[in-house]
Amino acid sequence: MNRMIVSCALAACFPLATFAAGQGEERGLTGNDAETQTGYWLRVQREGQLASSHPQTSTPAERELALKRWLDSHNHPIPEYFDQDVGGELGE
Repeated sequence: MNRMIVSCALAACFPLATFAAGQGEERGLTGNDAETQTGYWLRVQREGQLASSHPQTSTPAERELALKRWLDSHNHPIPEYFDQDVGGELGE
């Protein structure tokens, strides 16, 4: 039963993998050219070519909580130095 679930999951992911590979091949990208692939995905992200048509929004309550969390992060003092001996020991 588990083998069947795994094989179905892999079969479902196969079209996505081939789509991503096909997108790279259209632009002349190969698996060995990591910098070019990175540049391609950054450009796709920047230009919004594959962006969702449904904008993600947050509620005013979510924005308020995020702002409070950010402001509270400044309440902890930064120590002048960190003691290297604090933190416990590794057991063998």
